[in-house]
Amino acid sequence: MITSQQMRAARALLGIDQKELARLAGVSLPTIQRMEASDGQVRGVVDTLVRVISALERDGVELIGEDAPSQGRGRGVRLREIAPSATRIDKEASK
Repeated sequence: MITSQQMRAARALLGIDQKELARLAGVSLPTIQRMEASDGQVRGVVDTLVRVISALERDGVELIGEDAPSQGRGRGVRLREIAPSATRIDKEASK
């Protein structure tokens, strides 16, 4: 599914904090904090994991799985493109 390292990297790429990710995913801040504090693969309620992954993907993040074709090996995160909601977040942050 997703690792805690991927979650932190995805947030960094989007320039959002844990509170904003919680809002975008419709989950609580403590839930995001627990997920990111885990070591390795995030465990939890499947619905919650899906909501977080969907929120990240909706804002333009692509999660790279262990066996995904890529130049390197292992899991990762990359931006697909600048998503409209990511632009909105940047504009709101600069106010």
